[in-house]
Amino acid sequence: MDTIEIQRVAEIEDDNWWYRERREIIARELRRLGAPGRAVDIGAAGGGNTRVLLDHGWRATAIDNTETAVDLCLAQGMDAYYADACFLPLPSGSFDLALALNVLEHIEDDATATAEITRVLRPGGTALVSVPCDMKLWSTHDVALGRIRRYTRRTLTDTLATAGLALDRVWSCNVVLRPFVRLRRHRMAHCEDMANVHPALNEGLSLLTSLERRLPLKSWPGVTLFARAHRPT
Repeated sequence: MDTIEIQRVAEIEDDNWWYRERREIIARELRRLGAPGRAVDIGAAGGGNTRVLLDHGWRATAIDNTETAVDLCLAQGMDAYYADACFLPLPSGSFDLALALNVLEHIEDDATATAEITRVLRPGGTALVSVPCDMKLWSTHDVALGRIRRYTRRTLTDTLATAGLALDRVWSCNVVLRPFVRLRRHRMAHCEDMANVHPALNEGLSLLTSLERRLPLKSWPGVTLFARAHRPT
């Protein structure tokens, strides 16, 4: 993610429906994990996800490969470092939780990045990963965001397993919106601008994603894949 995109994320993520839903997913997973410990947010961007960790009592470290993102996190009083996800400047076995949300799709060598996640986790530690789903949805939106690939359930779970992580759960998000996203992005000649979502549409999409949480759709194809895994003891 480049400097301009990170600045745009920082400006909109507090109110934008997509980022709000992602924070809700993180909060739900944190509640399942129980007592807070030490966490690393890899690809922290504007620091929105790191704030969720801090708000839930976790000792959080933000990592990003752009100085703009690190500066944004530092300005909010966060512990933040500039680093490549394939070479994390962190001690092995030192974290209870690692977030890598919409990170792996930007990295050519996603196997090495995932192995680094495994390395920094303590035995029994948890990894929470999200990636864009399905190359059938590939569009100019992906190109503009600097993505290299979209994942299937199989490619995501194989990537995690190859890195030595044991899968706990994998699920889809934005299932209801998938047909609309596929149609809209394939018709667009440029990247969809999330900053220009009308407030009424933004709230409508928030309600829709909230409703989807209550529906048995997590095994259906969606726009995004989430996976929770752990480093075996």
